Amino acid sequence: MKITSKTKGIKKEDWRYIFEGDLISDGEIEVDLDMGLYVTGWIKAGWWIEAGKWIEAGKGIEAGKWIEAGEWIKAGKWIETGGGIKAGEWIEAGGGIKAGEWIEAGEWIKAGGGIKAGEGIKAGLFIKCKGVLKFAYRLFAGTASWRDVDNEEKTVECGELEGGTVCYGEVIEKGLPKEKTEDMIEIDGQKWSKETIKEALRKHAD
Repeated sequence: MKITSKTKGIKKEDWRYIFEGDLISDGEIEVDLDMGLYVTGWIKAGWWIEAGKWIEAGKGIEAGKWIEAGEWIKAGKWIETGGGIKAGEWIEAGGGIKAGEWIEAGEWIKAGGGIKAGEGIKAGLFIKCKGVLKFAYRLFAGTASWRDVDNEEKTVECGELEGGTVCYGEVIEKGLPKEKTEDMIEIDGQKWSKETIKEALRKHAD
């Protein structure tokens, strides 16, 4: 699926294009626009998602293979792919970021939940998440070559670090946020967060 200014449902604003609802393809999604694209719902592709500029989803962004943008990638909930995630500038998710392979950003990576990569993670500036930061091999933060990077900008801030080797960057573990009692549901003696149950039901429905 190729998205252009003539695609049905695409509307142009002053500084971006908008698509109301969900943008879904069983194959690939190629965004060929002269400005960034904001989708109010989900962006989902069975194969890959690629944008020359930036892409943002009010909900989540998912792809079976990989996600790549020339500028930045942003989602209100989570960003997830079976392969890699790459942005020329930055990557941000209100929830978690998960890649089966690598995560790479020219500037920074930020998540309201955890960050998980099957291989490694690299950022030109900082990496921040409130949940678990997990990767299999190596992580680099503050590798920008286009300007000086101070100590604060090359921090790796997370709730908890799990696995892998931090090759460059200063690690700060702040501890995992405590689940609120009212946000938990007990099933067969085990407690689950409401958000976890919602995500499981959504994936089952898909």
